[in-house]
Amino acid sequence: QVLLVESGGRLVQAGGSLRLRCAASGRTFSFSSYGMGWFRQAPGKEREFVASISASGVNIDYANSVKGRFTISRDNAEKMVYLQMDSLKPEDTARYYCAADFRPTRSPYDYDYWGQGTRVTVSS
Repeated sequence: QVLLVESGGRLVQAGGSLRLRCAASGRTFSFSSYGMGWFRQAPGKEREFVASISASGVNIDYANSVKGRFTISRDNAEKMVYLQMDSLKPEDTARYYCAADFRPTRSPYDYDYWGQGTRVTVSS
């Protein structure tokens, strides 16, 4: 059983920053073997890719809409993945999810495990 728990979402003004956290656990879950992704879903919209990081942390990918503003990182010893979000815009408002898969991609359909999400609201 794999459990992913996101936290850190809240209401923030445009131009502000947030740091989202995703804590992974599970008796048989080898966190350091899994790539991790962050996705988001705004009301009435499909879930979209935000960022991903490989198991080793070497390979990182960002959606164009967040490149230069968001930074994904991970701590394999603590089984944590982070999303530092700077220069936030109202269009970043969404529920943010972390997900795990051996080979992280941009497609949400490729991920095996998901958290429940954390809500981010950016006011203008």
